[in-house]
Amino acid sequence: MQFIPTDHDAHAAALVLPNDADVLALSEQLRGQAAVVLQFPKWTDGRAYSQAVLLRSRLRFAGEIRATGEVLADMLPLLRRCGFDAVQLRADQLQATAERALGYFSTHYQSVPPERAPR
Repeated sequence: MQFIPTDHDAHAAALVLPNDADVLALSEQLRGQAAVVLQFPKWTDGRAYSQAVLLRSRLRFAGEIRATGEVLADMLPLLRRCGFDAVQLRADQLQATAERALGYFSTHYQSVPPERAPR
């Protein structure tokens, strides 16, 4: 998982999608994109998780998926499982804490068939 500093523009050179966008309807627009930014306007709003899973599993999007907004350290294992490659943590979150959170689960207790795994 790549960590994007809070003072860096995470939207640079990427297609930014609001968390209510229908990614399946945007398949043509996504073609050829190197990166997509999915937004978490609130940490309790999980629609971007679903968008990432759809991008990886149905659309076979191979580019980078970035999470921005209200991204908390304890969200990292699920973000990785859903197919996110990079995150920009909320300003009050510590990267060291997020890295520890990634190490909590080396394998998942809910298996996913390899052909459906986000990445």
